[in-house]
Amino acid sequence: MTFPVVGMVGGGQLARMTHEAGIPLGIRFKLLSDTPQDSAAQVVSDVVVGDYRDLDTLRDFARGCDVITFDHEHVPTEHLRALEADGIPVRPGPEALVHAQDKGVMRARLDALGIPCPRHRIVSDPADVAAFAAEGEGFPVVLKTVRGGYDGKGVWVVDSEAEAAEPFKAGVPVLAEEKVDFVRELAANVVRSPHGQAVAYPVVESQQVNGVCDTVIAPAPDLDEELALKAEEMALTIAKELGVVGHLAVELFQTRDGRILVNELAMRPHNSGHWSMDGAITSQFANHVRAVLDLPLGDPRPRARWTVMVNVLGGDYPDMYSAYLHCMARDPQLKIHMYGKDVKPGRKVGHVNTYGDDLDDVLERARHAAGYLRGTITE
Repeated sequence: MTFPVVGMVGGGQLARMTHEAGIPLGIRFKLLSDTPQDSAAQVVSDVVVGDYRDLDTLRDFARGCDVITFDHEHVPTEHLRALEADGIPVRPGPEALVHAQDKGVMRARLDALGIPCPRHRIVSDPADVAAFAAEGEGFPVVLKTVRGGYDGKGVWVVDSEAEAAEPFKAGVPVLAEEKVDFVRELAANVVRSPHGQAVAYPVVESQQVNGVCDTVIAPAPDLDEELALKAEEMALTIAKELGVVGHLAVELFQTRDGRILVNELAMRPHNSGHWSMDGAITSQFANHVRAVLDLPLGDPRPRARWTVMVNVLGGDYPDMYSAYLHCMARDPQLKIHMYGKDVKPGRKVGHVNTYGDDLDDVLERARHAAGYLRGTITE
């Protein structure tokens, strides 16, 4: 019996950690990477360097793969349909993935399903943005290009019609949304397999800094049990109705008036689920591998009362390895995960996980370690 080959499109850290999760299972990986230096290309043995936007490259790459999956949502939808027509299982498939690729399509489908979202519509020009603002509470308004944005890119908060010109320069449709008055951001992570088995991880709190995820707390502190259950059910419903196979992250706003609204969808392992590598019985990466291969899914329950993940962002201190001595000696339970990336200011180069029974202690340990690795803390 030969073990299956998973074809992973994209060579970033998500692919690197998904590959890591497949190693104990004996799963072989084949990687389509932009460059040989990409995070996953450094550790996967079978690497094809090529352009995921080229259909012939994708078809050549898919030969010998039992299933294709992704560490990003940017492969053209029509190319994925072509792979499926060739008989290659694509998970998630194009009919699901388009909802993570196109924010306008996503909003329309969630509306049809009755899933609560911020007030929104596609706008045609700055004057239309002003009209959208006038239809609600006025400015500020959030503008998003419908395709291509992530980590705060492709997103603008504008306070006037005059400020609304920039998003239209990209030449793609622009989605206008109300600026939600929220208490905090949450994320509901679920995994679904082709035969319909699904599991839900605890709802987490996700804290952003300059549009980039900084800290994740699992489970979200002081979240009403009924609201947490509603968030999990919402994510499971979205996964089922959209036909998602693999991991789905549903990013949410918790509003001041007690509601939860869907902000974004991601159909791949997600930053808000990195805590599960050390804090859950089965990580998001292991369950994503299981799902795309239609294996029984693993237990998503947490191992500890609290787990905290803090991203390690690049700063002005490139020699992170020398900081290991301090971090590991100070906290023997600390889990460090580095991505093999060159250190650049603001770039995600790794993350740390801590866990325990005292949330304040767990938070302090994670933030100290991430700060020391970055060089913003020196003692």
